[in-house]
Amino acid sequence: MFKNLLEQIYKEVNTLNLEGQQASYIPELANVQPNKFALHITTIDKKHYGIGDVNEKFSLQSIAKVFAFTLAYQLKGSAIFQHVGVEPSGNPFNSLIQLEQEQGFPRNPLINAGALAICDVLISELNNPEDEILSFVRKIARNKTITYNPAVYQSEKKTGYRNRALIHLMKSFGRIQNETENVLDLYFKLCSIEMTASELSKTFLLYANSGIIPDSPEQILTESQTKRLNAIMQTCGFYDEAGEFTFRVGLPGKSGVGGGIAALHPGKYAIAVWSPLLNAKGNSVKGMKALELLTTKLGWSIF
Repeated sequence: MFKNLLEQIYKEVNTLNLEGQQASYIPELANVQPNKFALHITTIDKKHYGIGDVNEKFSLQSIAKVFAFTLAYQLKGSAIFQHVGVEPSGNPFNSLIQLEQEQGFPRNPLINAGALAICDVLISELNNPEDEILSFVRKIARNKTITYNPAVYQSEKKTGYRNRALIHLMKSFGRIQNETENVLDLYFKLCSIEMTASELSKTFLLYANSGIIPDSPEQILTESQTKRLNAIMQTCGFYDEAGEFTFRVGLPGKSGVGGGIAALHPGKYAIAVWSPLLNAKGNSVKGMKALELLTTKLGWSIF
């Protein structure tokens, strides 16, 4: 079923005249070939289906925020919500206006300010945050080859002016405990983690599997925590397009300006899509359409 369905969606999306732009404000991302396109599903019963550039690595960018929050949630439990909220922002992912109005408290962990707050927590909690975050991602991905992309990291570090503004504003309200440059450095590293669509769908199966690593007895999050994280992805995973994604697709998920989107149907499957051309909200144009077609053709969503 999934094999033929992905082939249909891949062909249909490629026939549409969908326009978008790469995230050129991170120079390294502008170097990716714009016509790349990949779809990959991993089912809860361990079957894999993919089409397109499924074995080519791309920068996860904000998708990696989910993994950082997962680790922080595991370490801190509900106390993590003293550092970030759970409300949709309704604003662009790097907006300063709301942060100023709400005294430096980030609306949720999936906007830039929220992910910076989570990185601050991880620096306080871990002995070697950079290595331990990567080890954690490798564990839930069941893949020891996952790593940071140094070129993307350096590119973000050189041009991350808005993120510097966000963290200094948060620091002025007493929301950041560690040195701002250390937090920023970890955040830029986090966003530079790269995977293939195949690897990403396999990793996201954790959130479709009640917080348990597939093929493993290890429970990373409790069933309740997994439910809550999926709810945050549903309402906050696509920034100020979260309502549109919920309306058209109806799955929890997370996008990144590298062109990736990861989504899941609890108890059924996880899917990763990748296409570098973005809409005005920072979400993959082809990726959004492909996921809309997927749930429409399947007749499955969480609603």
